[in-house]
Amino acid sequence: MTDINFSTSSPEPDSRAADARANDPAHADLRWDIIELLFFAYRDFVGDADHELEAFGFGRAHHRVLHFVHRYPGLKVADLLDVLRITKQSLGRVLKQLLDEGYILQRTGNDDRRQRLLFATPKGEALVGKLAGLQTDRITRALGDIGPDGADTVRRFLRAMIDRDDPDKVLATILATGSATAKD
Repeated sequence: MTDINFSTSSPEPDSRAADARANDPAHADLRWDIIELLFFAYRDFVGDADHELEAFGFGRAHHRVLHFVHRYPGLKVADLLDVLRITKQSLGRVLKQLLDEGYILQRTGNDDRRQRLLFATPKGEALVGKLAGLQTDRITRALGDIGPDGADTVRRFLRAMIDRDDPDKVLATILATGSATAKD
């Protein structure tokens, strides 16, 4: 697993050059372009799934919960709250609907009966597969022209966009569930 380390030491010469470039108006325009591209990319990326979710009376919160529960079977409710950064109240409403409609099931922990472990049902797995199919098609098309090195650059960029205190915490929470399917 790759770690992200942030140094608090004084900037290296290359770092000072990067700072100078960052203050250059041409680079400022690039950053504005990236901001707008991220808005549009996110809109279209989630829009594909949003359309499907509407038919079930679900929204983006349902999608995120289903995604992580499917990817990390046995995920604890407490860890899901940390990963999604939502309140118990927000999760409660969404989770209740997914449980009631048979997309997720909940079991108590073997060692700690207070733990609530979440699993996608076959119905939930089918919906996640459909949504992921739409999104992976979009990603595949986007990565098609940039090749493996470009894809790795995109991955590193997106990882660097995660709050500095969270990359390792989020990954540790997810990987601690016993499912190391996420490559990192």
